[in-house]
Amino acid sequence: MSFDNSYEKICNEVKDELVKLNAELEKSVNGNTPLHSALRDFLRAPSKRIRPLVVFLYLKANNIAVSNVHIKLQTITELIHNASLIHDDVIDNGKLRRSNKTLNSAFNNRLAVIAGDYILAVTLGQLTEFNSPELIKIYSSVIEKMCTGEIEQNFLRYKITDIEKYIEKSYKKTGALFEAALQASLFLEGIPAENAEFAKLFGIAFQIRDDLLNITGQDKTKVSGDIQDGIYNAPVIFSGSPDNPSAGIEKTKSLLSNYIEKAKQKISNIENNRYKRAMTELLDILKNE
Repeated sequence: MSFDNSYEKICNEVKDELVKLNAELEKSVNGNTPLHSALRDFLRAPSKRIRPLVVFLYLKANNIAVSNVHIKLQTITELIHNASLIHDDVIDNGKLRRSNKTLNSAFNNRLAVIAGDYILAVTLGQLTEFNSPELIKIYSSVIEKMCTGEIEQNFLRYKITDIEKYIEKSYKKTGALFEAALQASLFLEGIPAENAEFAKLFGIAFQIRDDLLNITGQDKTKVSGDIQDGIYNAPVIFSGSPDNPSAGIEKTKSLLSNYIEKAKQKISNIENNRYKRAMTELLDILKNE
C-alpha cells in the first residue's frame, strides 16, 4: 500500500475530528479583501494535518474523548504551522505550495509577511479564550523555538555541523510544534508535560524523513536548493560533503529508524487498541516509504 493510501486509512480513524478541525480553520479568517480570500483558500487546500492527527490518535489511544476544546487547541496548532509556511515561502522565494501559487507569488513579499503575521494574531485571540497563562506559555515558547531554529540555520549556512546540532535544529523547527500540540491537550487533562515526549520524537523523525526524501525522492529540486543555499541536513552531514549527499543515505535511514523506535517506546505502555495500532502504523510508514 502506498504512503498516501496508508495515511488516508489512518486519518479515517479520527475522520470526524479532522472534519471539525478543517471547519474551525476556515472560520478563523475573517475579512473580504483578496488577501483574506486567498488565505481561506490556502487553509482549505489539501494538507496532511499530521500534527492534529498525532494528537487525536494519542488522546483516543489513552481513552480520552476528543472534545471541541481539544479541536480548538489543534486549530491553533495548525494556524501556527500555516503561518510558518507562509513566512518560509517568503524566505525561500517559493512559488508553489500545495499545488497552488504561494501568497508571496500571488501578491508580494510584503503582503505575504503581513498574512503570516495576521494568522499569528488570530491564534493569540483564540488563545485568550482559554484564559490560561500556561497554554499561552506553551504556544509562545514554541513560536520562539521555531524562530530560533530558523535564525540558527541561517548562521550555520555552508557549515557541516555534527548530527547533534542537526537534531537540535530539527527539534526547534519541527519537533517542538508536534510536542506543543500534544502538551497543550494533555495540560487540559491534567497530564504532565513529559507525556508529550512521543510527539517530540515523532516530529524529529518526520523532519529526518523529509530531509531523506529530498535525496531519495523523484523531485530533487528542494535538495538542490537547500544545498545551494548552504542548508546541510543529515545526508550531507553523514556524507561529509555537499557534493555527494547520496553517500549519507544509509546512515540517515538508520537515524530515522532510531527515532521511530524511540517514539514507539514512548507508547509501549498504552493498552493495545485501534488508535495505538494506528500510531504504530503511522510511524512505520515514515520508515517504509
